[in-house]
Amino acid sequence: MQILTALERRGVDYVLVGSMAMAAQGIVRATRDIDIFVSAEESNIARLKAALTDVFGDPAIDSICASDLAGEYPAIQYVPPSADYWIDILARLGDAFRYPDVEHEILKVEGVSVRVATPRMLYRMKRGTARPQDRLDAQILKERFDLEDS
Repeated sequence: MQILTALERRGVDYVLVGSMAMAAQGIVRATRDIDIFVSAEESNIARLKAALTDVFGDPAIDSICASDLAGEYPAIQYVPPSADYWIDILARLGDAFRYPDVEHEILKVEGVSVRVATPRMLYRMKRGTARPQDRLDAQILKERFDLEDS
């Protein structure tokens, strides 16, 4: 929660996606990562770096840059020092999804306002992937939230 609190406090334009977003939507499964979609604008990445520095105080955070997230490979994996998890920071998923395309809602999680991908968005993101776990997640989302293919 420290990470999400820091993102909100610093005004980062982000959306929680992946299995942690599913957990916020009521579907819990084990995971060791946090996936966040961010706007790759320079000012937003500066706020993201400030938020991560607030939590971890890690000089390696300085290596995160907007040009990487806006480039050909728009994903960065940050592993906090002494952590057994990582943070996947995404600005787009191929040509299918960019930050402005990620439908989200604000949910209160342990008293913190968190921008979370909607169940429909999570379903759209997961249904066509190659990973079996993502396809299973998509099926669970479809059934739990009575979603239609669109």
